[in-house]
Amino acid sequence: MYGQELAEVYEIFYRSRGKDWPAEAAYVTELVRTRCPEADSLLDVACGTGAHLETFEALFKHTEGLEIADPMRELAHQRLPDVTVHPGDMRAFDLGRTFDAVVCMFCAIGYLGTVSDMRDAVRSMAGHLRPGGVLVIEPWWFPEDHVEGYVAGDLGRENGRTVARISHSTLQGRATRMEVRFLVGDRDGIKEFTEVDVLTLFTKDEYLAAFTDAGCTVEYLPGDPTGRGLFVGVRQ
Repeated sequence: MYGQELAEVYEIFYRSRGKDWPAEAAYVTELVRTRCPEADSLLDVACGTGAHLETFEALFKHTEGLEIADPMRELAHQRLPDVTVHPGDMRAFDLGRTFDAVVCMFCAIGYLGTVSDMRDAVRSMAGHLRPGGVLVIEPWWFPEDHVEGYVAGDLGRENGRTVARISHSTLQGRATRMEVRFLVGDRDGIKEFTEVDVLTLFTKDEYLAAFTDAGCTVEYLPGDPTGRGLFVGVRQ
């Protein structure tokens, strides 16, 4: 998962389908400041290559990131050399400080395998909020949204590199198993690799209970930014 080959092309194919990381980060910032107008510090959990964090860094006085995958974290360091991006597992981390906002975007929480794991992650994130701070989590799809056999395809071209991606989804227990195949072509030739993503289909009630039990009020906002909606909580 999220090895060097994928990290190098990750943003290309998502940009090809219209993903706008700056707009998403600005939208989340608005949600945060609606609930906590004085918010000026933010932690981006599972920050990946720093694509959201780059905009958060411009909108908040102090930002930090957390990323478990070494290749993704290295790209975030290259993009934002003045921002601290910690290695760490969202289920159990302690940065020794609190923030006005903690966010976990692009369904990263879905990669956790059990409800217990998800609850641990929500608790860890909420534990890094000051009272009145805001927690924003973008979920993976809910169980009722799963489409068996769903196929997606993308083709992106940037800076002399072409990336083709095709995925096929099946139900594995209570998770979506996506087999994802990539073809990457550049002046040196064509290479192929495969990733297998397994994302748990947690229920809406499971997320809501995790926020509540972590000491946060919570609401679910359907739709934006990617169709899956957002859970938004405030630390009591």
